[in-house]
Amino acid sequence: MFRTVQDFIEDYRDEAQDTEKLLNLLTDESLKAASTPGFRALGHLAWHLVHNDAGMLRRIGLDFKAPPASAEPLESAAAIAAAYRETADALLEAASQWSDEKLLESHNVFGEAWQNGLTMLMFVKHEVHHRGQLTVLMRQAGLPTAGVYGPTKEEWEKMGMTAPK
Repeated sequence: MFRTVQDFIEDYRDEAQDTEKLLNLLTDESLKAASTPGFRALGHLAWHLVHNDAGMLRRIGLDFKAPPASAEPLESAAAIAAAYRETADALLEAASQWSDEKLLESHNVFGEAWQNGLTMLMFVKHEVHHRGQLTVLMRQAGLPTAGVYGPTKEEWEKMGMTAPK
């Protein structure tokens, strides 16, 4: 649970930069790639990261500009990355207006009383979860990925090392 707004801002800023690194590697052609018929294609998953259930944060009174979850995914990888950047910036700006005390307030989220600091932590974890899915779909689509919590196989090789198996 976040106890200070500054902690949320610093954590989400870092996570958003990592998400943006991956989104910037997408191509328009790759957006249609799916792991299995009937499941989200890469473009739908990338688009989900743009609005990333902003409704969860709206339930606790954090209002910022984000596309609605019902909006159709954009068909351009560059446009999705730009929309993500705008949404993340808007979220960070809105959060910076909050006080630390606001994080202690509770709201009904998914049928439970969650303090705002917990909801914001779960929001970040939700993005990290989907970002992991994104990297798998990117690999399956033949795209490079970027290291997030450690180097990728290609990044290990650029350092002149063999990636651990």
